[in-house]
Amino acid sequence: EAMACGTPVIAADNSALPEVVGDAGLLVGARDVDGFAHAITTLARDDLFRTRLSERGQLRAAGYSWRRTAEQTLAAYDQALKSAPQSRRLKETHT
Repeated sequence: EAMACGTPVIAADNSALPEVVGDAGLLVGARDVDGFAHAITTLARDDLFRTRLSERGQLRAAGYSWRRTAEQTLAAYDQALKSAPQSRRLKETHT
């Protein structure tokens, strides 16, 4: 949401955040207090870098949508059903 709004992002480098943020934000160790302080200071002092992250974030966020999420989720369910053993699929459809 922050990237979609053009807000430069500083995020922890764990869970799915690196995948979502990519190169459109600053990633810092989740427990790295000094790293977060440095990232905040960098964005506060460097107007050009802050603008670039804002633009990259908006472009990256544009690649995400609820429709795409729903389509990919449905495709994953379809694939899981297709790869399930036939006897299990028959049993589940008749219960």
